[in-house]
Amino acid sequence: VGSHAGVSVGPDGATHQALEDIALMRSLPNMVVVAPGDSLEAEKATLALAKNNQPSYLRLSRDASPVFTTPLTPFEIGKAYVLREGRDVTLFGTGTLTYQCLLAAEALARDGVSAEVIHVPTIKPLDSDTILCSLRKTGCGVTVEEAQVAGGFGSTIAELLSEQLPTPLKRIGIIDRFGESGTAAELLKHFGLDAAGITN
Repeated sequence: VGSHAGVSVGPDGATHQALEDIALMRSLPNMVVVAPGDSLEAEKATLALAKNNQPSYLRLSRDASPVFTTPLTPFEIGKAYVLREGRDVTLFGTGTLTYQCLLAAEALARDGVSAEVIHVPTIKPLDSDTILCSLRKTGCGVTVEEAQVAGGFGSTIAELLSEQLPTPLKRIGIIDRFGESGTAAELLKHFGLDAAGITN
């Protein structure tokens, strides 16, 4: 379990912010990599991983984050979920940044852009069917992650698309730099990972 993932760890800064963990863990053979969206999904993921009989990595954020699922929201290892239907662009979120994708989709709707939001709590194994189905409809995508884009969540989707469905894709995340000190909200804004940054 990675308990200090992403820049939203906050003031402890770069020495405490795991940003390379997705890239490292997904490269290990047979490793399951899960980044829950909120506390309710983290509980479901913990129970599911305890039963899956495979080496697994659970990526958690240290700071409190908004809850956007319910006790009845489904969770299954290897599944991605359409949280909002759209036709112009697909926003792919993982971990707590899916909430920021939902806020960005609302902002884009006010500007006449219909954004589909896909929550991808399981980075490995990837739900290729749900991802490809959405991109066949919208024709372009944006990935959002609180981690290094090199080898991370966005790279996972880029690899899938390069082999099965070449599609324009923008990856938003940490780009070849270390974290910094600040509050979680300040750092998400600084790195362009909040709703405004995603909308832009």
